[in-house]
Amino acid sequence: MSGLVIGAAVGALAGLLFAPAPGDETREKLTEKTKELSDDLSEKFDNLKETVNEVLEDVKKTGTEVLEDVKKATKKTAPEA
Repeated sequence: MSGLVIGAAVGALAGLLFAPAPGDETREKLTEKTKELSDDLSEKFDNLKETVNEVLEDVKKTGTEVLEDVKKATKKTAPEA
């Protein structure tokens, strides 16, 4: 995914630099494209962070459930003192 974003950024930059346009216009286009790419990358990072948090919560919940099951099984099989 990051390769796709980097490739798009390089392609956009190359297209702007080689297009026949005045310097001011080119700089303005570069600024716009940089902002767009930055916003897109930020959104993708936020989505990734959210997904990782969801996975961690699932792992934590599953780990707690497994620990409780082990405790119950240990109590059932442990000899009475």
